[in-house]
Amino acid sequence: MPQTLRSRDNPRVRAWRELQSDPRERRSRGRALLEGVHLVATYIERIGAPRELIVSDAALGNAEVAALAARTARPPVIVSETVFAAFACTQHPVGVAAEIDLPDRTADLSGATHCVLIEGMQDSGNLGAILRSAAAFGVERVVIGPSCADAWSPKVLRAAMGGHFFLRVSQANDLTPVMSGFAGLRLCTVPHGGSRLGSLDLSGPVAWIFGSEGGGVSAPLAAQADALACIPMPGGTESLNVAAAAAICFYERARQCDASAAA
Repeated sequence: MPQTLRSRDNPRVRAWRELQSDPRERRSRGRALLEGVHLVATYIERIGAPRELIVSDAALGNAEVAALAARTARPPVIVSETVFAAFACTQHPVGVAAEIDLPDRTADLSGATHCVLIEGMQDSGNLGAILRSAAAFGVERVVIGPSCADAWSPKVLRAAMGGHFFLRVSQANDLTPVMSGFAGLRLCTVPHGGSRLGSLDLSGPVAWIFGSEGGGVSAPLAAQADALACIPMPGGTESLNVAAAAAICFYERARQCDASAAA
């Protein structure tokens, strides 16, 4: 049995705490911390063994945690329950986390058939929910633009429920040249004034552009779009939550692709 880390001042513990709390640390070190059985299990299934598997001594008897430990090449790092709580972001942590290497990916849409560009979205819950829906509906690539929440923050990771590991997620300081490299239908979503979503032919390559709920998509990026798309809302509310709107858009494309394949 490896020695249990019991000090919050241990350098490794401090490093994990910084990865959880500071996006600059995640960027500079090229790493992030996953917490919880589902996220860690999805990472192992989709990507492979993490850099470090971290388990609290209280979780050693948990069958799901033990199964995760059995699937990694290196033995887990054991920490006390108090130390685990020092870097955990959930209120009642299960006691398993993983330090992972962030993917080094260029924001390139060439050859993509279904992708998403996100601009100015600072709400972590919305960003994570869009990643979750994108993974569910077969989106291949997601490019996160400037002024967005950190895609690898604990809140985004929890909201995405492992969606990161089904997608090619990259970041770019300017989405306009990234969008110009996409060979397909480029759609900017708007609350009103665009073409009805169901009237557009989405059976070919599609790139969606989503902005923040308050500011929407910037004029330079919107100018790159081939069309504006809106979702009919007979209920009379002003607009949909952007994550809900994205899920509807992804579903409509999946529906049209299924119908085209069956024809």
